[in-house]
Amino acid sequence: MKNKLFNRYALAALLFAFLLNFSACLKDLDTVPLDPEEITAAAVYKDPAAYKQVLAKLYAGLALSGQEGPAGRPDISGIDEGFSTYLRQYWKAQELPTDEAIIGWQDGNLPDYHFHRWTAGNEFVTAMYNRIFYQISLCNEYLRETTDAKLNDRGASDQLKADVAFYRAEARFLRALSYWHALDMFQNVPFVTEQDAVGSFLPNQTNGPALFSYIETELKAIENQLKPARTNEYGRADQAGAWILLAKLYLNAQVYTGTARYADCIAYCNKVIDAGFTLEPEYAKLFRIDNVSSNEIIFPVNFDGTNSRSWGGMTFLVHAPVGGSMAPGEFGINGGWAGIRTTPEFVAKFTDTTGETDSRAMFYTAGQSLEINNVFNFTNGYAITKYKNVDQNGTAGSDASGNWVDTDFPMFRLADVYLMYSEAVKRGGGGSEATALTYLNALRERAYGNTSGNISAYDLDYILDERARELYWEGHRRTDLIRFGQFTNGTYHWGWKGGVKGGTATSPHLNLFPIPATDLIANPNLDQNTDY
Repeated sequence: MKNKLFNRYALAALLFAFLLNFSACLKDLDTVPLDPEEITAAAVYKDPAAYKQVLAKLYAGLALSGQEGPAGRPDISGIDEGFSTYLRQYWKAQELPTDEAIIGWQDGNLPDYHFHRWTAGNEFVTAMYNRIFYQISLCNEYLRETTDAKLNDRGASDQLKADVAFYRAEARFLRALSYWHALDMFQNVPFVTEQDAVGSFLPNQTNGPALFSYIETELKAIENQLKPARTNEYGRADQAGAWILLAKLYLNAQVYTGTARYADCIAYCNKVIDAGFTLEPEYAKLFRIDNVSSNEIIFPVNFDGTNSRSWGGMTFLVHAPVGGSMAPGEFGINGGWAGIRTTPEFVAKFTDTTGETDSRAMFYTAGQSLEINNVFNFTNGYAITKYKNVDQNGTAGSDASGNWVDTDFPMFRLADVYLMYSEAVKRGGGGSEATALTYLNALRERAYGNTSGNISAYDLDYILDERARELYWEGHRRTDLIRFGQFTNGTYHWGWKGGVKGGTATSPHLNLFPIPATDLIANPNLDQNTDY
């Protein structure tokens, strides 16, 4: 099923190319260009198969860079296409400003992420923002073209109408996901839905509480319109996807709105847990090409080395951490990019006085120094071997060249739900601490292969560190550190935070990224986030 979804991406990209054009300045979130071949929506949707093909483009928006593969007709401008993919930008924004990752490349203003020096002119911040709203625009346009009225006008069959009802719910989920990313990273953003006419206005700016309420309402509205948990085609959203996104929204509600919602977080964690997902017996398999068969992954971003190629996404996450004396062949690739490592503060989280080994500590140390004296030297800092383009037997992925990667990205998985439940219990949301300990020890037993790492009690500091040990490099860390008050001016610092070797406190205004200067210029309805 994975390949079927990706085989649709090439068609879907062409189908959607005529529907939307997106400028880097985001002058208007919803613009429809004049097409030189005069292709119309009516012509595209004359074929009933087009509805699913265009839906595939919405999913592809998280993975791919443009309309013609890794080099040609990029979705957004203003940055090299290889850098521009949604997942690559999201991963950088969530990981590089934290203790979990540091990058040795001096491309433009990329080092500013780890140094906490970004501004409204940072091209990587801008690319993340543009990606979010390009994705929202795709979803809005799909919803405009799949209304009951338009289906009736096109003479759609009853079966197609039933199928499109599911497709629309998935499009709304994907839009809610991107609006959640906008809330988490930028908060005070322009807001448009399919109800707004295309090209007729400059979007107004929303705020944290209002956007939170919208996302919550949307996810609850589609909760019973999505397919039941674990029944949809692989890589597509189902009810469990909506439930875990609601749980994450509620876990961070106090940050977004000033009001805690931990009881609601627990309620939706329970929905996911009761749906029948199970922990993958071997942690490493979650990050190999055969993770497609894992019953732990709730919502992946799909990659396929034959059918979906880009220089971002998992191609980036497998190649960029390989360098120094590391053997690329062991990762199923033709060479490393010598970029990403981790900090000594993160490595220290795996120190265990029992002498037992935590299998999640996937560090490569040969020829690598623990301390980082030179940020731009790959051998300064331990390398991480978490992501590989091989299966559990070491067999490489489908692309014989070794460039493109088959491993899927586990955006949401059961282990995160266990940790969210445990944190929400400790923060006073109700639930059961005994149950929470059962969940936490299930993760520990997988990590250690026995009960030697089990715990009998926990506190919030433990949860923050255990989230790092379990979920590192999966795009959660910045959000977690902010929720715990440790991202900017808290007491916890890591190497080169703030541009200082030993780390230093930074300004709390950095808990949000700035609205890009290009969008402020283009849209007078927008105000900049505080202190930028």
